[in-house]
Amino acid sequence: MSTVKANDKVRVHYTGKLNDGQIFDSSVDREPLEFTVGTGMMIPGFDKAVEGMEVNEKKTVTLKPEDAYGEVNKDLFHKVERSQLPEDLKPEVGQILVAGSPDGREMQVTVQEVEEETITIDANHPLAGKDLTFDIQIVEIL
Repeated sequence: MSTVKANDKVRVHYTGKLNDGQIFDSSVDREPLEFTVGTGMMIPGFDKAVEGMEVNEKKTVTLKPEDAYGEVNKDLFHKVERSQLPEDLKPEVGQILVAGSPDGREMQVTVQEVEEETITIDANHPLAGKDLTFDIQIVEIL
């Protein structure tokens, strides 16, 4: 039986959990995730985890932040003048907003602090700085 190697296109089912067991994403109730191994489509630790697996094999891996979404980068925290926000927006800590980047892309940011004249937003990935556990099953090697 063949095993997954770099540049293979694979289909997998997965469930991603935080340390407290909370599920943050899963493909179980939808089509399997399809990606090409080792091409940067997935976080590095997920890519490494599937290499060497066979069709129908299951495994559970726990990834440190450096193998997932990285550590929290304090340079990605920014103060924004409330005058730059839409008038009808009432920002609250934890709220997810969509912001435009200088190159024109949209990205999600999280409100970290709300003050009278400013808010502080965090542009890190929401899972940055967290250990992530994935239950993975190889469905198919294409």
